Amino acid sequence: MKSYKISEVIYWCIAIVSIVEVFLTWDSNRKRAYIFFGFAIISILMALFRRYYRNKFSSQKKNRK
Repeated sequence: MKSYKISEVIYWCIAIVSIVEVFLTWDSNRKRAYIFFGFAIISILMALFRRYYRNKFSSQKKNRK
């Protein structure tokens, strides 16, 4: 379970860094900003996906005991 939580935190960190990069490069390089915006969206979706499955697995584990 710990690996699911760690990977979730990593995805949130990637999303935050990508959003900051979007704001920093929006005026100078719009194409690069769109790429980082895509990374941010994918990272947020993956973090939410990981959270959903982490909660699902923990509830199944509690039901078995």
